Amino acid sequence: MNTDIKHILPNDFAPASRVWIYQSNRPFSEREAEEIEEQLHQFAVQWNSHGVPVKGWGRLLFDQVIVLMADETTSEVSGCSTDSSVRIIKSMERQYSVNLFDRLLLGFLVKDKLQLLPLNQVGYALEKGFITTDTLYLNNTVLTKQELEDHWLVPLKESWLMAKLAKTA
Repeated sequence: MNTDIKHILPNDFAPASRVWIYQSNRPFSEREAEEIEEQLHQFAVQWNSHGVPVKGWGRLLFDQVIVLMADETTSEVSGCSTDSSVRIIKSMERQYSVNLFDRLLLGFLVKDKLQLLPLNQVGYALEKGFITTDTLYLNNTVLTKQELEDHWLVPLKESWLMAKLAKTA
């Protein structure tokens, strides 16, 4: 599994471009993935903020993670345009019977596959060796393209989550 996502991301978007990440509770099938990619493309080319086109981009990564990005150097994303992006994601949830808003389900790359763990089971998984402090964690709290490039896929030991686990241990 290639974890270098920089070559996938649009080169012509500013480092401060806003990012939204939606992780599915299950992988999408090949057919579903193709449909989602098309829906994301259609949304991105039609995305507007108060009638002004938003420079948008969307992609499905690891067959399970939807990333939306907006470059606000030419037009800012308003509340209404953010709501429109949430509507498309909620529509995908209904269409594919998945949950894309469960922030307590955390993603880890284990043996070249995305594995999900409920937050309350991460300590146990670490203790039993299912994951290690070097396991790549999907830090879905990133907010910009630069953060996505530099801090999205990080070893667990370098994440906010490790600090949280240390406090509860």
